[in-house]
Amino acid sequence: MRSTLLAVAALAFLRIVIGMHFFLEGLSHLRDPDWSSAGFRKAAVGPLADFFRASLPETGNWSGTLGKPDGRPLAEAAADWKTSVVAGWQKHLAERQKILPLDPAGRAEAEQQLAAASTALDDFLAGANDDLSDYRLQGERLAAMERSPTATEVPYARDRVVKKRRELAGQAAGWMKDAAAIGTKLIAEWDEPRSAVERRRLEAASGPSSLWRADRFVSWALVTIGACLVLGLFVPFNAMGGACFLASVIATQPFWVAGAIPTYDQWVELAALLALASLPTGGWSGLDFFLGKWFGNFCPLAGCCRREAA
Repeated sequence: MRSTLLAVAALAFLRIVIGMHFFLEGLSHLRDPDWSSAGFRKAAVGPLADFFRASLPETGNWSGTLGKPDGRPLAEAAADWKTSVVAGWQKHLAERQKILPLDPAGRAEAEQQLAAASTALDDFLAGANDDLSDYRLQGERLAAMERSPTATEVPYARDRVVKKRRELAGQAAGWMKDAAAIGTKLIAEWDEPRSAVERRRLEAASGPSSLWRADRFVSWALVTIGACLVLGLFVPFNAMGGACFLASVIATQPFWVAGAIPTYDQWVELAALLALASLPTGGWSGLDFFLGKWFGNFCPLAGCCRREAA
């Protein structure tokens, strides 16, 4: 099959433009130390929503206590959540002890600071008691709505469920952020008597979260895919990698689910990447042209490639 010069130029231009989009998007994530996919994951809807939310960090076991509509009294659920939060602080202190052990006086001071943070968490829960009670009530109503057949059959009911789910998720995120601030202050108090070298050692030992590692992997993957597409290097492989990434984005917002965010742009770019993966644009206008000649001397399937090109 022969292609006109205009078709070749158009496909090459399409590859470069999409590659630049991927490259710049990944580069912006890497340059921004505060960027996180947490918001993107929280907004996920549809059958895979739980999968995308699974790696979201929580302050304590919120989803199994206050965030679980199990009909338990608020005081009991709040006590369980507080226990999980304090247990996380205690675990962190024990891990610090393994790296840089404290003397008896220092350990006693750290325990006192931990007790003070626990008291601050009690005060926080007491101040938010009415709001948490309403949150729990709304959560039970939402669970009842989701069990109703109309939640999936009636468009108005579907929209109402999605809206209420996002509203409750936003409230929970705010409370967990406030509790996390207490933990951040506690760790700062533990770090205060430490030297700068010791602080760096403790920070390095704690390691990044799984969400941070996943975000960095995705960011570097976008940069790599984008650069390879711009250069025309291994175009089919990188085009399919970009298509898989866009498919994962689209999967968080299925168009048939009420309240899903429109993903028209992703669909268009996905279709373009599939076209690039199935057409030899890299061989015509990128580095694959030169690599194809070099690999052709060693590849046992070179004859098939030549017949296809012919």
